[in-house]
Amino acid sequence: MTEENQIDELIADLRKGSMEARRVATDALGASGEMAIKPLIAAMITGDNDLRWYAARALVRIGEPAIEPLLQTMHTTADRDFRRYAMAALAEIGEPAVELLIGVTVEGDLDLKTLAAMALVRIGEPAIEPLLRLMRHPDPEMQELAALLLWRMGEPGVEALTGAFKAGGSGKM
Repeated sequence: MTEENQIDELIADLRKGSMEARRVATDALGASGEMAIKPLIAAMITGDNDLRWYAARALVRIGEPAIEPLLQTMHTTADRDFRRYAMAALAEIGEPAVELLIGVTVEGDLDLKTLAAMALVRIGEPAIEPLLRLMRHPDPEMQELAALLLWRMGEPGVEALTGAFKAGGSGKM
């Protein structure tokens, strides 16, 4: 059996398998690496939310190589449910996705900006320094967004935000 056939069978298990079969398929697809990224994303686009959840979990296991393909697909697919699950996967991948998520908050459409902002808050500490840099953006709206996201992170973000304001002297960044 070729790797492509095996990936197709595992995705079929994600679609219709028992809960245990889905868990096993998620692990196996995650271990398949880059070869499984496109089929998993395609399954997320056409599948129901259960399939999207399992496919997103597999993409999280693949990690950093899945970031760019997920973001590219989010820019070309308007399906809100797909975007939510894809952004949840990016948030779970964490630190490697931070800079690209910051870019989405600066240049994405409103729906993507909102989802990227929520993902950055969920990522937490690894997003603090990039958000502090965003507070120096020439656009006051971006500065406000960065401050709001730091505040939404809770204690680590608030501490960083407070420190940035103190370091700025007059309160301006």
